Amino acid sequence: MSIRGDTARDAIAGAAGGIVSVLLGQPFDLIKVRLQTQNSSNVFKVVSDILKYEGALAFYKGALLPFLGSGASVSIQFSVFHKTLQALGSLNPRLSDLSQQRPSKAQFYLAGGAAGIANSIVSGPVEHIRIRLQIQPNGTARLYTGPWDCIKQIVSKAGLVGLYRGQPVSMVREFQAFGLYFATFEACSRMIAEARQEKREQLSTWIIAPCGAFAGVAFWVGSYPIDVIKTKLQSDGVGSEKRHRNAWAATVETWESAGLRGFFRGLGPTFIRTILSSAGTFVM
Repeated sequence: MSIRGDTARDAIAGAAGGIVSVLLGQPFDLIKVRLQTQNSSNVFKVVSDILKYEGALAFYKGALLPFLGSGASVSIQFSVFHKTLQALGSLNPRLSDLSQQRPSKAQFYLAGGAAGIANSIVSGPVEHIRIRLQIQPNGTARLYTGPWDCIKQIVSKAGLVGLYRGQPVSMVREFQAFGLYFATFEACSRMIAEARQEKREQLSTWIIAPCGAFAGVAFWVGSYPIDVIKTKLQSDGVGSEKRHRNAWAATVETWESAGLRGFFRGLGPTFIRTILSSAGTFVM
């Protein structure tokens, strides 16, 4: 990932990385959402129940919309990240020549946060729809025939704004998560480049991939409790069936029902998903 990244190249690489991320990470994301919404900490029971009652293909429930939108989503992340990083660099006279000097880790964090907020415009409703499809039962009891039917039902009950359920929480999560994501990746790759006495751009793919995995872990370590609240809001009923009045109500309910551990349910499968998908994204 070059500081002076070409926007078109970053967009193409981001699109490819997004598709790889969905293919590798979707099954683990479904397990995460089931654990968060079923108030369960038993990963093996959740997985065995899915295989027993829904079949292996159920691990890709809700994957269509993220698959179609992942390219645009990751392209937005990388494009906004580079533009923001360049803008932050131009505000600091010491870093006016980006070909010779590198921005600070704080600037990487802020640029990543900006990329996250921009990404939330797409990821907010996409994740909302995916979560509803992931938690619905199979067979005749299912609520939606697919993503478009889910969208139509939400809009009919709550209007277009209903698609953005939990959006303020999504924006906070995205800022924190992507800020840590990009800052950690840069810190890791910079440390390795200095140790090997090479330029950052000369590092090979097999070295970049672990840095991407570390970045993915940082993404979730700093934002997972926020993600739990986002999931509860986006899996909640619509209209008169809504249980949580707002994010604070969902937070209180989580604390009262499960204590601190309730904010970290599903973190294990999420780490596995993240290591696979983040490494794949940065390699692309």
